Amino acid sequence: MTATEQAASSSLTGAGVVSACALLFTVASFWWLNARQGHLRTWEPHAFAAIVHSSTTRLRLPLVLHNTGPKPIVVQDLILTFPDEPASHLPLLWVSSPSRLQPGPDEDAKLPAGFVVPGREAQQLFLEFEAPFSGFMPEARDYKVQLQARVGHRKGWRRLLTFTLRAANIIDPNRYTVYNNAPVELTKEDQKRADATLLELLEEQGDDSAPGGRRQRDSPDDDGDTGTSR
Repeated sequence: MTATEQAASSSLTGAGVVSACALLFTVASFWWLNARQGHLRTWEPHAFAAIVHSSTTRLRLPLVLHNTGPKPIVVQDLILTFPDEPASHLPLLWVSSPSRLQPGPDEDAKLPAGFVVPGREAQQLFLEFEAPFSGFMPEARDYKVQLQARVGHRKGWRRLLTFTLRAANIIDPNRYTVYNNAPVELTKEDQKRADATLLELLEEQGDDSAPGGRRQRDSPDDDGDTGTSR
């Protein structure tokens, strides 16, 4: 093979490599920009609304869900779990999507329904969770809480967020209102008030569960599953 033929062959080989690299770059860029499946991100809420008494426990959280990829993500269901608590503490089920954080009689609360988070977008949501039956009453302490979701492109429950719920800030459990989720110090007066209210609730719960009490609780067996499917 002459020097001219060798040079031509080398040129063709180099051109082929460049063309192949350009094609791979184009395909990869298209996939990254248009077809990549992202994941949901969310962050610890700075506040929450709560009501805690012997008949119900409800929590309302302000959350922002961000889709990191270009493809939309369908959120089918959500639950709150307490991974460090006994297994008898069932997850709190998603029961409504209110229009604001502060509960009130004139609010527009929507029943839970699947929703879509478009690609590379973020949505602010107010989500309300409730214990599936009376029996779980948070104490005045910090709890490790996990927000889990079922999404359309994956099977099973996926963990979205683990954060600290500072239930010690709930100083009026019978009133459904907003509390700060920051690690702040309670005053002695607030602490005494919270302790007295909690003691009253625990005594009431004991009276309700005792034989011959004021009322009989529903059996957990009547409430179906633990919230992994509804």
